[in-house]
Amino acid sequence: MSGRVLVTGGAGFIGSHLAEAYLRGGWEVVVLDDLSRGKEKNVPKDVRLVRADIRSAEARKTIATGRFDVVNHHAAQIDVRVSVDRPAFDSEINVVGLLNLLEGAGEGGVRRFVFASSGGVVYGDPDVIPTPETAPKLPVSPYGVSKLAGEYYLRALALLRGFEGIAMRYANVFGPRQDPKSEAGVVSIFVSRLLAGEPLTVFGDGRQTRDYVFVKDVARANVLASTVPAPTGQDLDDPAFNIATSRQRNVLDLAASVGEVMGQKPKLEFAPSRPGELFRSALDVSKAKKVLGWKPDYVFEDGLRELVDWFKTEAR
Repeated sequence: MSGRVLVTGGAGFIGSHLAEAYLRGGWEVVVLDDLSRGKEKNVPKDVRLVRADIRSAEARKTIATGRFDVVNHHAAQIDVRVSVDRPAFDSEINVVGLLNLLEGAGEGGVRRFVFASSGGVVYGDPDVIPTPETAPKLPVSPYGVSKLAGEYYLRALALLRGFEGIAMRYANVFGPRQDPKSEAGVVSIFVSRLLAGEPLTVFGDGRQTRDYVFVKDVARANVLASTVPAPTGQDLDDPAFNIATSRQRNVLDLAASVGEVMGQKPKLEFAPSRPGELFRSALDVSKAKKVLGWKPDYVFEDGLRELVDWFKTEAR
């Protein structure tokens, strides 16, 4: 099944890969992006770009009048550090901006709204690893709070306005087009610094773990989430999916893997740990396998090689 889809943030890292995946699936794709972080060159050819802030009347009208079957919402404030320093700003984009789009979806008769949440932050520091969707929600940063609030608003507005809402709870996504200047992309930061002959900064002792999932696997999961029958149920977790690999990798191991793939021995510099960050994280993807028919295909090192190749040929 395919149709007409709007991808917000579609000029950015994950969103541009989504736009390509939808096109490959036979969808008609429109991208909405204010280009504050995304780049116009990331938007696939022959895809219309609407340049607008998600908080704007233009963004809401685009959805309300666009005859979209699906809205896939990836435009966001994505930096945990920014959310800690400027929580009101984080909320303005991630909550108020989302609500603006949800209202447009209700007005426009959208069938399904797919929302990029974050499994890396909504669970906080969980007791169970890999963490299932049903785990307690205890975010430790304003960014995590805004993403969890977004899931509640998605559920409420979907019920009130008559569309289906699905939340995609990502682990740490990496791959080509990821901005090495963003604190959210440690894999890209490490690759960029090694290419420049610079040391890698490790915060804390480097034992903190993350679950790294390749962006093309994430894009495929989103197309599936746009087509499968929507899960039903009364719980917030029913229409939510962890998208991850279920494997932990600590920062020291990550640095070693990046160095091995690039044929270098990284020099490490240690810095104090940062408030609002988790100690360990990996997500259980059993539900995505069962309901979406999805599992991660990419081996970490293969995805890392694609990222390195992109940096060498296209990153500026």
